[in-house]
Amino acid sequence: MLTGKHIVVGISGGIAAYKTPLLIRLLRQAGAEVKVTVTRNALQFVTDLTLQTLSGNKVYSDVFAPVNDHSTEHISLPDWADLMIVAPATANVIGKMANGIADDALTTTFLAMLKPVLIAPAMNDKMYAHPALQHNLQTLCTFPHVTVMPCAEGFLACGTTGTGRMQEPEAIFAEAERLLAEPVLAGRRMLITAGPTQEPIDPVRYISNYSSGKTGIALAEEAARMGADVTLVLGPTALKPQPLPNLHVIHVVTAMQMHDAAVEAFPDADTAILCAAVADYRPAHPAKEKIKREKEETSLNISEQQAKPASKPLSTSITLELVENPDIAAALGRAKRPDQTLVGFALETNNAEQNALGKMARKNLDMIVLNTVGAATPFGSDTNQVTIYLSAKAESGLEGFREVKKGEEGLSTSVLSLPTLPKRELARRILSLLKNK
Repeated sequence: MLTGKHIVVGISGGIAAYKTPLLIRLLRQAGAEVKVTVTRNALQFVTDLTLQTLSGNKVYSDVFAPVNDHSTEHISLPDWADLMIVAPATANVIGKMANGIADDALTTTFLAMLKPVLIAPAMNDKMYAHPALQHNLQTLCTFPHVTVMPCAEGFLACGTTGTGRMQEPEAIFAEAERLLAEPVLAGRRMLITAGPTQEPIDPVRYISNYSSGKTGIALAEEAARMGADVTLVLGPTALKPQPLPNLHVIHVVTAMQMHDAAVEAFPDADTAILCAAVADYRPAHPAKEKIKREKEETSLNISEQQAKPASKPLSTSITLELVENPDIAAALGRAKRPDQTLVGFALETNNAEQNALGKMARKNLDMIVLNTVGAATPFGSDTNQVTIYLSAKAESGLEGFREVKKGEEGLSTSVLSLPTLPKRELARRILSLLKNK
């Protein structure tokens, strides 16, 4: 609960402002004290009287108003607050906050707020997709005290459907609770692998997979926010983890590089979460120069059909010799000490449970997170649906695990199936299972 917490709610001038009074009510019901600051345009969508009644405090809307409680209200509010929430944050206000412009009550308060800030954007889908807006959001994400929630997808006020809706008040409230929670992983040292690997065929081609790295990055960011010292071994991905002071990122490309980095970091970790999609095989002899389609320029083994008339190209095929990459999970499982916890991920297309339990047994894992490929949660999506299996050693009476199963070699496990969740919420659920390990 939020009893005794002080929260400033900032509201800018978007239609989603009609939802913010419910957020204020949720915060008050949870025991928080709330003060509200607004842009003048925000009062076109929700009234001063409504906000004052729900918050129990005067609304701060004018930097130079003669009736402000303090001559520098934009300084006194951040001094008083434990958290600031900006909901909705319009494209205009996001641009100001990202670039240090403070020309109204809300943005001057933000610029003086160096404690946690939670931003919930809301706008038309075209505005949300604009490069300038995305650049400003990325800038805000580099501020260590700022958390930006993604926009939701759905029906928009302009009459279209797309990504741009503000998250619902209940979701913003849940995020506020998380930001104000005690650092339950303080003192923990975590190793997390994430993303795909790329195994070179020649200087311009490689073998890889569809992994986006979103789940692993979410795990690393959330673990750091919960107080852990995190080492993230990250394969090649377009995503950039937030720059948090206790999150150290090691960038790698190949499975061999990820293996070496993980093996080196593991002795100093008490928990390792292996979320990366590591290539099982790599080309045995990567070409030093680009492989050409034409026969005379091809350096690999080529079998061709009988020569065809000169007017048609030759039909050729190539054969790649693949060799097995080292198994990171198995290597860490063999090296694991009694005081360490090892978590693996399994992506399966068939015999999912059997394959996951077998992997947990063979590789000495304490937990395995099983997800399957499906239309509801495709590669690269922001949500996932998983089933979590815990070994008897790791389970120790955790709530919600309903069924005991036997895997390979008589391994006793407990199972928990989770609903489809945003990947950041999924990361929190997984980490909550590890907080006492």
